[in-house]
Amino acid sequence: MNEYLVGLEAWMPRLADGAVNLVMALLILIVGWWISALLGRWVRRAATRSPRVDPTIVPMFYTVVVWTVRIFTVIAVLARFGVQTASLIAVLGAAGLAVGLALQNTLQNIAAGIMLLMLRPLRAGEYVALSSGTEGTVEEVGLFLCRLVQVDGIHVSLPNSVVWNATITNYSRNVTRRLDIPVTVHYSDDLDAALASLTRLVSEHPLVSKEPAPQIKVSEYKDNGTVVNLRMWCAAAQYWDLRWDLFHQIRQTLGSAGFKPPIPVREIQAPPKEDSHSAA
Repeated sequence: MNEYLVGLEAWMPRLADGAVNLVMALLILIVGWWISALLGRWVRRAATRSPRVDPTIVPMFYTVVVWTVRIFTVIAVLARFGVQTASLIAVLGAAGLAVGLALQNTLQNIAAGIMLLMLRPLRAGEYVALSSGTEGTVEEVGLFLCRLVQVDGIHVSLPNSVVWNATITNYSRNVTRRLDIPVTVHYSDDLDAALASLTRLVSEHPLVSKEPAPQIKVSEYKDNGTVVNLRMWCAAAQYWDLRWDLFHQIRQTLGSAGFKPPIPVREIQAPPKEDSHSAA
């Protein structure tokens, strides 16, 4: 019994030190995690309020800040237990190299994400179309994925390397956008009167920009009539509203003015009858 008490008495300082280290490590871990979340929220809030910061880089900046603090927190916890952090960092570096070689595609996505954020061919809130066939409004460009929201509300997540290697058509980068609408006028109708009616309709529309001035010109001839091209400029955000409204008003305007609809007409002739004498 005395030997057990002596041994317990010898272990008590070590147990006390271990308990103190455990409590301090938990405290460091909790405080570090709390500080990382606090800094992350502060960075996101500050970046969102600043007009000089592109909203596209906010998620990536938030992730970098949060996980940088958390990594240092974990290293501080391990150092509290006597782990040689210098050796640990060397081991982690070697392991990172091995993982990097195994995850080359993932590193390509990170590099592509950095290039997308540096060159900014797309930004959050812009409507883009990729040569791969995907299009939608940019919601986020992260470390690994680019998230788009299609017009039907479906979210699409694409690897950054796919977006970077694709041809990107950005429909929202310019403030204004050109709209072309082909209108077919029947050959039997007065072409000059049709041009005057279409010019008046386009010029008086409130969504059509005055500069550059609209152009209403004959562009080609088809089987069912003469094609008149209506070319105008408008605000990019009002493009579809103007397009839908003009398609509705053009038909009403030409119809009320007495113009015929450009229905294709085919003239069918009966074959000549054979001469009975020649047949005999």
